[in-house]
Amino acid sequence: MALLQDLLVKREALERQIQETAAKERGEAIAKVKTLMSDYGLTLADLNARVPKSMKSPRESKVAAKYRNNGTGETWSGRGLQPRWLKAAITAGAKLEDFAVRSLFRLLKAKGHPARWPFC
Repeated sequence: MALLQDLLVKREALERQIQETAAKERGEAIAKVKTLMSDYGLTLADLNARVPKSMKSPRESKVAAKYRNNGTGETWSGRGLQPRWLKAAITAGAKLEDFAVRSLFRLLKAKGHPARWPFC
């Protein structure tokens, strides 16, 4: 059975070894990044640049608004919780349909027009 003092000495040696290895690996990683940046002609500004829309994931796409507050222009897609302005209006007696966004396509279809994209 090892004595507590021996174990503490080993622990200090291991912690020192961990710190040295982490610092060494970090330095190597930084050197690799610098090499890649020089090979591809990249700068720090390139790393902070925004991702082009074509590279964004499909999850980031916006959903068209289905409801609009005509007084303020606020919109809601119909997904998630109802916004405060809509809850307040419904509580005051308005109907959800009163805020529905009426697109040209929907209006033509409601009038019996055989609306088809792109010739609506």
